[in-house]
Amino acid sequence: MDPRLSRIMLDADIATPLYHQLSRQLGDAIEAGRWQAGEALPSERALADVLHISRITARKALEQLAQRGLIRRTHGSGTFIAPRFNEPLTRLASFTELLTQRGFTPSSRWLSRRIDSPTSEEAFRLGLHSNARVARLKRLRLADDVVMAVEESCLPEAVLPEPEAVETSLYKTLEDLGRPIMRALQHITAVNADAETAALVSVPQGEALLAVTRSSYLADGSPAELSVSYCRTHYYDFMVELHRRPASG
Repeated sequence: MDPRLSRIMLDADIATPLYHQLSRQLGDAIEAGRWQAGEALPSERALADVLHISRITARKALEQLAQRGLIRRTHGSGTFIAPRFNEPLTRLASFTELLTQRGFTPSSRWLSRRIDSPTSEEAFRLGLHSNARVARLKRLRLADDVVMAVEESCLPEAVLPEPEAVETSLYKTLEDLGRPIMRALQHITAVNADAETAALVSVPQGEALLAVTRSSYLADGSPAELSVSYCRTHYYDFMVELHRRPASG
């Protein structure tokens, strides 16, 4: 028996249904890191046999975990722990860097890469003249082939003259061009997914997403990027470390 299952304690004599108990305890174990991203979770049959429950109970528990985004169920392959992206808010790094450091395989599915005219808001925030041009990028961001977010970026053409040059990491491309991003301001808010975004990230229309808006700057302080990422809340955590000053006197 998988020793991790030995910690699962179900009680048929309390009011909480068994599948709720199982879903909660498995979810807590996944959140605690007892199962790692990409690792297979025991099957319905294995859960039923080991925990002495019905397969229907096991199935309903796994369905709840899938709805929370903690697992992925693939017909014919099994049930696997979904990747979860914990992003520190105090460090400037690219999506690619953060995922690679956490052992995930990052990738992008490009939706568009082109030179375009800026909106008035983009021209104002990027400090551009009205006749300036911008590089506009839109893509899905994936971790281990799971869609985590849809990202839209806008950069002055002078910063990124060839948007097609970006393959995986925008920030690595800018570094190679001698224009590294050195500072950024990030704003996070909750939004409801519109029909287009919901379809792209595979959630129901109206479901809550995290909208992460970033304004980035070059070493000389000039604006270099405006981006917004619509992140699936099942897969994203944002973390900030706080410090308390010692009391004076």
